Amino acid sequence: MTRKKRYTSEEKTIILREHLEKNVPVSELSERYKLNPAVIYNWRKQLFETAPETLSGNKKKSIRKESSAEKEIAELKALLAKRESLITELVQENMELKKKSSGEASRHNGLNRR
Repeated sequence: MTRKKRYTSEEKTIILREHLEKNVPVSELSERYKLNPAVIYNWRKQLFETAPETLSGNKKKSIRKESSAEKEIAELKALLAKRESLITELVQENMELKKKSSGEASRHNGLNRR
């Protein structure tokens, strides 16, 4: 079973431009790119549905959303790094305590070799 190719937004834009600007028929594009024509029509529909938002000048909102998401990702990465370092410290302390307790247990059992 073959996997379907996933098209990037840039590739979709190129295909839609061929259709809309160069008047290349959807049937020709679907054959060339091995796509179902319905896929191209869905992309075109999405393009026109999001056009008002894109053209309204609300780019600042999307930029803010991206920057706040990036900020949140950075904060989460920092928190994860802090937790990982704490876990490392706890594991090291636990190993040291186990070594100490096993050494004390062997001394109490008369297994100390001196």
